[in-house]
Amino acid sequence: MNFTRWSARLPGTQRRAAARTDRAGQGSVPAARGESGPQPQPWPDEAAEAPALDDLSVPDILGQLPALVALLHGPEHRVAYVNDAYTAAFGTRPLGSPAAKALPELDELGLLPLMDQVLRSRKPRTVKSRKTQGAGSYTVTCTPVEIPGQDEGGVLVFAADVTDHAEAAERLRASERRHRETAVTLQRSLLPQELEQPDDLRVAATYQPGGTDAAVGGDWYDVITLGAGRTALVIGDVMGRGVRAAAVMGQLRTAVRAYARLDLPPHEVLQLLDGLAAEIDASQIATCVYAVHDPNEGRLVYASAGHLPVLVRHEDGTVHRAEDPTGPPLGTGGWLHTSGTIALPPGATAVLYTDGLVERRREDIDEGVAALERALSGAVGTPQVVCDRLLRSLGVTAEHDDDVAVLVCQHPARTGPTAELFHNAALDLLGGIEAAPRARAFASGVLVSWRFPVELRDLGVLAASELVANSLQHGTPPMRLRLRRTDRRLIIEVTDGDDHLPRRRRADPADEAGRGISIVATIASSWGSRRTPGGGKAVWCEFALPG
Repeated sequence: MNFTRWSARLPGTQRRAAARTDRAGQGSVPAARGESGPQPQPWPDEAAEAPALDDLSVPDILGQLPALVALLHGPEHRVAYVNDAYTAAFGTRPLGSPAAKALPELDELGLLPLMDQVLRSRKPRTVKSRKTQGAGSYTVTCTPVEIPGQDEGGVLVFAADVTDHAEAAERLRASERRHRETAVTLQRSLLPQELEQPDDLRVAATYQPGGTDAAVGGDWYDVITLGAGRTALVIGDVMGRGVRAAAVMGQLRTAVRAYARLDLPPHEVLQLLDGLAAEIDASQIATCVYAVHDPNEGRLVYASAGHLPVLVRHEDGTVHRAEDPTGPPLGTGGWLHTSGTIALPPGATAVLYTDGLVERRREDIDEGVAALERALSGAVGTPQVVCDRLLRSLGVTAEHDDDVAVLVCQHPARTGPTAELFHNAALDLLGGIEAAPRARAFASGVLVSWRFPVELRDLGVLAASELVANSLQHGTPPMRLRLRRTDRRLIIEVTDGDDHLPRRRRADPADEAGRGISIVATIASSWGSRRTPGGGKAVWCEFALPG
């Protein structure tokens, strides 16, 4: 008879005995003569006998589990059983008492409402890594059980000690927080610690690191005062994340500041930056916008290397986009960048930004720029307020997955007492022997009307005279003398039609000329020169106003 079918009809004890007899009989069959190989061995009784589940004691099994087990019954969750591991963790518990009193740790773990839900729904529930005061962390499963002879039912609480895992996870999270803080600190250290504040613009910038990982990014911005009241505004983005992107970003930002000191047109700055980017790391893609604001012209002159367009909001709320010209990203080589202009009159606000502000997955980037235009049209207030409002309007939060940099500058419309601190005066010079006396008389009269102290007035007249004399000797018409007063400085500038830039040199005692620029550099706070559109030049100097 087949052993399996025969033993299945026997009671449990008889089946086990039959199994032993059958296996013993099989093991005693000798091997056929001539056969080789290992011979079957008799099965020992201990290995053959497996206890039936009905013969096992449930309390004995639960008592030996390393996990914490408690059985509770009824709507009050009265304690019916706790195993040894539970007692070792929380101490002896009186049976028959409500869990709210006898097992306060369950309340501490927040399990009492969960057990109510399990008792009602008759479905198991699990909570992960709940922490108790001084007793560790536990992952707990609450399972409904039917108690014979009772209609109320009960809940079996099974708690696994995950203290080591929870502590390791917390150490990992703390380490990740430290790494991220270090990365963000590195990123911010590569950005301007404090923005320069020009006389004629109000500026603010915001940098929001992307994601929660510890990778630094390549977004950057800068504000550079160029002298004579002019200001350079820069924003850029090195694609990708990590130390390499941050290193390239830091080198580009430093290079831009160096090139800006040359007071070149925006497209020439990008041309120099393009060659440098290819030398630094040709595998890194970088974009940049370099713009210059001249308060005398009321506009931004800008050049773009693959970057998103500058946006300008006027006082009436209309927003204009600086569309062209835009060249390829930095480092591509072989491209001649060009400069464009966009009006920035008093009362207007310009916004420069990186793609993290407007780019979203499964959405065209033009839609993001359009959303930014709508947000900017209603954004009023200080530059910092505008920054914050744009971030909120575009949904940039701490969980945003890309770095965001925003630079906002406002050309304020000054009225009342504030406007009295800002003045402009200009005189066209026709050349000839009367040009120098006319320039001195004009400068003296303007500085007297601006109520400058006598000493500063005399220095200003001397500087204007030397700059005009230099232009008359080395320049060509048309010539113009311009004086400008801000709340912090006096600016004197002379323009002419020759593009040869002057330089300071040491004159010999016998020389009758060559001392003009040296005199200006000695008496003024700063001086400089630049080429102007159309083939001319401007030579300027500044005096800091007292107190």
